[in-house]
Amino acid sequence: MTGSEGPIRVLLVDDHAVMRAGFRMILETEPDIVVAGEAATGVEAVAAASALRPDVICMDVQMPDMDGLEATRRIVADADLDAAVVIVTTFDRDDYLFRALAVGASGFLLKNAGPEELISAVRVAAAGDALLAPEVTRRVIERFATLEDPAASRDQPDAVSAGGSAPQAREADMAGPGFTDREKEVLHLLAQALSNAEIASRLYIGEATVKTHVSNVLQKLGARDRVAAVVYAHRNGLA
Repeated sequence: MTGSEGPIRVLLVDDHAVMRAGFRMILETEPDIVVAGEAATGVEAVAAASALRPDVICMDVQMPDMDGLEATRRIVADADLDAAVVIVTTFDRDDYLFRALAVGASGFLLKNAGPEELISAVRVAAAGDALLAPEVTRRVIERFATLEDPAASRDQPDAVSAGGSAPQAREADMAGPGFTDREKEVLHLLAQALSNAEIASRLYIGEATVKTHVSNVLQKLGARDRVAAVVYAHRNGLA
């Protein structure tokens, strides 16, 4: 993904200057990460993303003018941008988590996470992986694995909306994607919330090969992201 030809460029979005300063201090100790800019509101975040073209955006949720989830939706929907958004919030709330995934965030991190977790989140997102910690994956599965009708999510205010992960995975259940044996192995490991690097290590193949398999899995599912693949795997006994 982005950042492969140089340092990972990060945009920090938080309405607290002290929090942004702390994140900057942590991230800029790493030789492969630079902080390209900062924003204090959702409106500023959308403008800064367009102007600075960062690789990764660390996005707060509760901010004045426009919250981080709406800002994320607008940024992800912009075809001219290729930024991965990691939601970084104080609040461990399911509605934030599921809305973040619905609008296209690549990760969800709490502000009490350690410095190493923040650095890892930025690198994972820049590599094109989803930041799905095992406990977060379980909560996603618990919410969506028993859905019988993809339209049902539209009746739940904090569920993934039509066009989001769960409905797409459910439609793929009926379509019969025709995975190869290797793609099934990759999907099995995706369902365990492993990164591309970890999958490559388990299967004794290159990380680039894993990315190809993941891309093929998502394409066959007609899915936007790895969350849909995880839901599909649990529904179909591939986890």
